[in-house]
Amino acid sequence: MVSTADFAGQVAPAELEPVRTLLNSWLIPNDSRQPTDRFDELARASRWRRRDAALVRELRDGLRPAVESGDAGCLNQWIERTGLRPAVDEGGVVYRHESGPAGDYLAAVLAAVAAGTWKRLKACPDCKWVFYDNTRNGSKRWCLMYAGGPDGRACGTIAKVRRYRDRRACELRTSQGSATV
Repeated sequence: MVSTADFAGQVAPAELEPVRTLLNSWLIPNDSRQPTDRFDELARASRWRRRDAALVRELRDGLRPAVESGDAGCLNQWIERTGLRPAVDEGGVVYRHESGPAGDYLAAVLAAVAAGTWKRLKACPDCKWVFYDNTRNGSKRWCLMYAGGPDGRACGTIAKVRRYRDRRACELRTSQGSATV
């Protein structure tokens, strides 16, 4: 699994990168292909209180489906839950709250929605790695097309090869069926 944020230009802009890192605390490693939750490691490294960590985990688990589907509708519930409220500060909009790190993450997400960058945060349909789509037209579908390092996975290439083999198998079955007629 690609584990460095800057690999293949997957770094999200400014305050959205910590959100991407949070979302990638849940992943499907290449070696086991079993879902792995590394949230506790992130929480310990961040030194969050237990209550704060529990709320951040819930936020992560709520944001992942939003990233995977592209539907940000769940954000309204989180705005209410965290008590986020906009304020003007030094000519810009900031979000005030008393929800600890969960509120900080949500504020970053709302800033990304306002900036139009949230929709470029995507999850690979194969390994579920969350990446930032920095392509010009925003059409990137997989985390990587080519294996990135010894633990890297080329999800795009694997999907294309799988699709080619399925088409080829179908063509072979069709041609064999017509040969027996």
